[in-house]
Amino acid sequence: MKPRHIAMGAALLLAAGLLVFGDRSPEAEVAEAVERPASARPASARRTEAKPAPPVARLVPRETLIGDGKDSFNAGDGALFGRQDWTPPPPPPPKPAAPPPPAAPPLPFTVIGKSLGEGKWEVYLASGQSTHIAHEGAVLEGAWRIDRIAPPLMTLTYLPLNQVQQLNIGVFD
Repeated sequence: MKPRHIAMGAALLLAAGLLVFGDRSPEAEVAEAVERPASARPASARRTEAKPAPPVARLVPRETLIGDGKDSFNAGDGALFGRQDWTPPPPPPPKPAAPPPPAAPPLPFTVIGKSLGEGKWEVYLASGQSTHIAHEGAVLEGAWRIDRIAPPLMTLTYLPLNQVQQLNIGVFD
């Protein structure tokens, strides 16, 4: 330990001792203000007492004191005391994105099975509670036309938007 550490430790112990064992009783006497005689006051204080204090000025509107901002100091772009704003202007708001083009809904059909009869394919489909037998050229539920059946895919066209979709019907057995 260095001598200054010892000195600081001793000072800390002394301060703690004064805090714990020091006199905490309130003073019985109250100190009153003392009036000094005029001869004991400094010369600068005697001079100010000789003059009467000036009356308090009434408030004057700001426009009267510094003008309304249209004088030569504050007016125009080259104003001497004009407002300066160094913040960059906010970026323009982004243009709204174009709505996506309409798209056909996902195929509502589930493949149950398929068969080949007389060289033509028939695919058995389920949609909700109903079943359909699909063959080329048929229209299902008024919105889906069967264009081509060639395992493993069946090509359908969504008629309201004329969009083509494909359904996996499995490989040729």
